[in-house]
Amino acid sequence: MIIKLKKELNFAEGTGMLDIDTQIEEGSFVAISGVSGSGKTSLLRLITGLEKPKEGYIQINGETWLDTNNKINLPPQKRRVGYVFQKYTLFPNMTVRQNLNYALEKHQSSNIIEELIEQMGLSNLVNEYPYKLSGGQQQRVALARALVRKPKILLLDEPLSALDEAMRSILQDYLLKIHQTYNLTTLLVSHDMGEIFKMANQVLVLSKGKIVQLGTPESIFLNNRISGKYKVSGEVLQIVPSDIVYVVKVKLGNNIVRVIASEEEVKEMRVGERVMLVSNAFKPMIIRRGNEEIH
Repeated sequence: MIIKLKKELNFAEGTGMLDIDTQIEEGSFVAISGVSGSGKTSLLRLITGLEKPKEGYIQINGETWLDTNNKINLPPQKRRVGYVFQKYTLFPNMTVRQNLNYALEKHQSSNIIEELIEQMGLSNLVNEYPYKLSGGQQQRVALARALVRKPKILLLDEPLSALDEAMRSILQDYLLKIHQTYNLTTLLVSHDMGEIFKMANQVLVLSKGKIVQLGTPESIFLNNRISGKYKVSGEVLQIVPSDIVYVVKVKLGNNIVRVIASEEEVKEMRVGERVMLVSNAFKPMIIRRGNEEIH
């Protein structure tokens, strides 16, 4: 996936140029991070064709979507993109099934609808209207709808930020399953370090419309190159099931910190194990590294 884009934008500091020139490996899960107003959402909208760049070039799997030099600019409906927003954007007057059917292309088989209903655990909700669904259920429907046309890439604009921690963890697992099942190239806008470590294999950090860092989550965040983050090692004292998540108690010096974790995250974790706690001021997460790597 080749992305070269330039567009004038209004940043917090004033008008500037979004200037992106990068390549993303097919099948990657890439987190896009950076302060508010750095151009993250604009980048997604330019990829979908919802916004027009000053100049640019986008090639996906050998297919050119945008080439301003040669006057190529496929409209959004011809770009194989699934886009999930922070807000659920479901049609309120349609049931779950009707919302999914609406996304079908002309002459497209409806078999994909049944497949997605099963994949996303929506079988008991197909005849419900959005107002009867929880936030997590609505976002699962929105994700399923984004996949109906079998996109080549999936764009996620902070889709879980409005959900509580427990539901976020569940939806993260759904997203990872969908990413792997359909072999997608996924771009996720997120400010949540725990979410980034759990889901992404690459991180792209934007500042004032430019890529200032590109690498693995470990290479960017664990080296403390982004201010406001810290890391500290500790010992697992207890792993406690709590409804649909786990609470892990970690001893840090004379303090005990409780961290929410998913079943997958605690599957191989053991009491007494040394772990790394990585956090900003509000979102701690545990990274298993093994005793030999934590000092």
